[in-house]
Amino acid sequence: MKPRILLTGKSGQVGAELAVMLPKLGEVVALDRQQLDLSKPDDVRRAIREIRPALIVNAAAYTAVDQAENEEALARAVNADAPALMAQEAKKIGAGLVHYSTDYVFDGSSRSPYEEDDPPNPVSVYGKTKLAGERAIQDVGLPHLIFRTAWVYGTRGRNFLLTILRLASQREELRIVDDQIGAPTWCREIARGTISVLGRFSADRQGELSLPMTCGVYHMTAAGVTSWYGFAEAIMQETSQASPNLPWLAAATGGTLIAKRISQITSEQYPTPARRPAYSVLSNSRLAQHFGVQLTEWRTQLHSAFSDSCTGSNSPRR
Repeated sequence: MKPRILLTGKSGQVGAELAVMLPKLGEVVALDRQQLDLSKPDDVRRAIREIRPALIVNAAAYTAVDQAENEEALARAVNADAPALMAQEAKKIGAGLVHYSTDYVFDGSSRSPYEEDDPPNPVSVYGKTKLAGERAIQDVGLPHLIFRTAWVYGTRGRNFLLTILRLASQREELRIVDDQIGAPTWCREIARGTISVLGRFSADRQGELSLPMTCGVYHMTAAGVTSWYGFAEAIMQETSQASPNLPWLAAATGGTLIAKRISQITSEQYPTPARRPAYSVLSNSRLAQHFGVQLTEWRTQLHSAFSDSCTGSNSPRR
């Protein structure tokens, strides 16, 4: 008997990829925000009790970093209160929980890759609510995996890749921050990494899927580092070599690019309501040591996003 898996956020960047891959592991009930609003506790409680999954994969989140500064209550309801409730309900029925978190739990003052046990110190409402969600899950004491990732992008939704392409179709010069450092991570690689981890644990005859005893927090980002400026340059290089028949690329640019140059600026020259970590590099060594899973280098992932997005190539990589 295949385990029943509840996936939230099926229309999001990571969620959409998981909706394609998770059926390899079980019977998937995938819900989007219209079907399950995480800001409504009664709806969350009712969905879990009716579906009775063996595993919950929570790919939903409030991710509007700047807007969260003015919508703290909503951000907290989705990023902290809902995961806490999921964990409580999952524990009651013997289910496990997979949850996604962020580099924003750190303040970015380090100059070496953050380890999972480094002290968090979020400097934005978004980061504070995501950290609260992590801690709430851990406090419940159920089998869980929390994957922290960073600089997530894809060919759908709202993200840096699509923003750069849109701006490149509107402006001759792009002014991009060069003093924030991280690892751009393709949402499909995050989904592949998740499947690779979960694929190590088979269900029993009753369809119960046991998460490992090594539950806890794991960093899952692309290898390598760059700045937002470096990422933007790479995007434009890939765009110049990409097939003009890519539907998502044509939709993002309107079929026309007018950008002629990319200029480096500092974070001070581009003020935002929410502070960003200056250094968002996460160490992935624990993920590799415990599960043998390593995501590919960020530049390789970006090239794959341009070449694989229409192929449906979703096989996990180890």
